[in-house]
Amino acid sequence: MNYRRLGNSGLKVSEISLGSWLTYGGYVGREEAISTIDKAYELGINFFDTANIYMNGEAEKVVGEALRKYPRESYVLATKVWGPMGDRPNDRGLSRKHIMEQCEASLKRLGLDYIDVYYCHAFDNDTPMEETLRAMDDLVRQGKVLYVGISNWTAAQIAEAVSIMDKYLLHRIVANQPLYNMFAREIEKEIIPLCERNGIGQVVYSPLAQGVLAGKYRTVNDAPAGSRASDKHGNQTVKSWLKEENLRKVERLRPIAEELGLSLAQLALAWTLRQPNVSSAIIGASVPEQVEHNVKASGVTIPDETLATIDEILEQA
Repeated sequence: MNYRRLGNSGLKVSEISLGSWLTYGGYVGREEAISTIDKAYELGINFFDTANIYMNGEAEKVVGEALRKYPRESYVLATKVWGPMGDRPNDRGLSRKHIMEQCEASLKRLGLDYIDVYYCHAFDNDTPMEETLRAMDDLVRQGKVLYVGISNWTAAQIAEAVSIMDKYLLHRIVANQPLYNMFAREIEKEIIPLCERNGIGQVVYSPLAQGVLAGKYRTVNDAPAGSRASDKHGNQTVKSWLKEENLRKVERLRPIAEELGLSLAQLALAWTLRQPNVSSAIIGASVPEQVEHNVKASGVTIPDETLATIDEILEQA
């Protein structure tokens, strides 16, 4: 496993990280989830991602339980705040009240004293940005959070946050968690250049487009037993990627992967990691074997001429 700095911070994270969305505390059983996390740790993954909203806190409980047997200094744990955790008006968003209360709730579910990376899971139009950033800064000063992150913010929102943090000398954002894969390259235009200038690293989610880029699906109606497309929670998310034009591109990528001695999944992961600003790519896994397979993408260099060919394929309709 290779490791990269998280943005301009001194924190080193594994190029491949393990997430828990729609899996742990959900359609993956507790024992399978723990054995998958154990396999990831064994293979050198030191970066684990979850969120309070994943299965309404159940994912945090499973991840916390699995990691508790390892030395705290040996892994990096990220979780998030923003999504609804109840029906009351202050049970969601990025107000100071919600951030402070949810940080405490996450720590209890995880069984930890501090969170390594705490993300604002999305942007909150109802809360002044200064209120949100000061609350995150206070958590860092209290020792409950070590690093501040954001997720799904626009370039303009990130730029405004950097300006506020500089103005009031708040702890800087070091991580951005955006959607990024061969089918979704929007961050390349503005967000990556902006983050490079401001020391913010990308921790990308859905690098395999929910398994579509792994070649798991051959037709738009194909849903192998046990896949996310066959699960009621993941079905709609997967189907947003499961389009004829995407499947055609996957088939054109297949011989390129074979020529490099890689699987389609390993090619797609290595492709995201070609970006120096990408600190880590988050994979989802329901069994240890998936982790074992995907970690082989770490350290892979795709030749420039092959990258050019991939670009041509991706640009085709």
